[in-house]
Amino acid sequence: MKTRTKFTALLLAACTMGSALTGCQGSTGAASSSAQSANAAVSSANSQKPVSITVWHEAEDGIVKPLKTELDKLSPNITVTFQRKQNMSDALKLSGNDPSSAPDLYLMAHDKTGTFAQMGILAPVTDFISESELSDLIPMTVKAGTYQDKIYQLPVYFETQMLIYNKALMKKVPTTTDDWLSYMKANTDTKKGTYALVEQHSTAYYAAAWMHSFGATIIDGEGKPELNSQAMKDALTYHKRFVAYEPTDGEYNTDTTLFLSGKAQAIIQGPWLIPSIKSAGIDYGVAPLPTVNSTGKPLMPYSGVEGMYVLKNAESAKKDAVAAVLRQLLKPEAGIALAEAADEAPANSKCYDDAAVSENASLMDMKNTAQTAVPMQNVPQMDVMWTVTENALSAINKNNQEIAAQLEDAQKKAIEGIAAMQ
Repeated sequence: MKTRTKFTALLLAACTMGSALTGCQGSTGAASSSAQSANAAVSSANSQKPVSITVWHEAEDGIVKPLKTELDKLSPNITVTFQRKQNMSDALKLSGNDPSSAPDLYLMAHDKTGTFAQMGILAPVTDFISESELSDLIPMTVKAGTYQDKIYQLPVYFETQMLIYNKALMKKVPTTTDDWLSYMKANTDTKKGTYALVEQHSTAYYAAAWMHSFGATIIDGEGKPELNSQAMKDALTYHKRFVAYEPTDGEYNTDTTLFLSGKAQAIIQGPWLIPSIKSAGIDYGVAPLPTVNSTGKPLMPYSGVEGMYVLKNAESAKKDAVAAVLRQLLKPEAGIALAEAADEAPANSKCYDDAAVSENASLMDMKNTAQTAVPMQNVPQMDVMWTVTENALSAINKNNQEIAAQLEDAQKKAIEGIAAMQ
């Protein structure tokens, strides 16, 4: 404002002092026209000023570095700074509505979408880019960050479960659950501590793959628990037949130690285990999750989708810059760079046309699994469901408690827990 006032004053003075030379002749219309042109020039110059964008995250450096490199291509007009934020969920709850302390964007898994959307701190990404620009993204990844029909997350990459096996121990991987059960019976010796297959059978994130294959779900899209459905009872009854040939505790440390030490031939885990497998010198393979004979469906695991969210405070002040950041991340180059650097599966389907991605067996397996994977529910009520569900799974699988009774009790506790959230 001060710049514009000074410029206009100088312009009017020049017209008054030099009318014979300039032809201003005291014309108010000419001065007004010149002032408007000057103001337009100043406005144009201001629009070219560099814009700073701050992104909060909790990701590993191996993930942030390739993303930062891609976004640096927007410099000098836009400068993107990634800031690591411990306990980011809590920090967003405290400062998400405060423009002076909140970031412009944050990188996070999709499962808290509903929580922050209900707080009113998020702007849908379609406020910045059109929904048609998301057409190259794997549909499951877009669904993950959609809450009440609004797309709040720009998916960047996703993770899901895979069946990893030791090639030195397993020559042929069973493709159906019936075949797997027979193989487990023949190749498991609990006294010697050797197993055909290990999985976190009593962790809800992993057990959900069996539930989904029977049409069961922990909670529906409206936040209603469905732990006591007949489909859930059928799924856990069926799954327990396999749990009998696995380690009783079914915990991450137990399962991964068995596989990395060569005492388990196969494991159902996520891509985060791959670096440890490579370090252990294991010649490993990745196979599709088996098809459940009784339903005709494959195991349908949960998927977690990591992506960018936009805080509302950035919508008015930095809308064009935010749109540019989102469009840069939509380019296949961003996903390919992330896949090469961190072995993460890109959300953009076009990335899989590149040899650097298509020749990576684990990434291609996750892409294929994405066709049937189920995004973790993103409703706020899901916070209650993890503990309630896992308590029931532990009672059933580890303590041999009656399935129906445990699920009825879990359903009751879930309803009470959700009511307490109100």
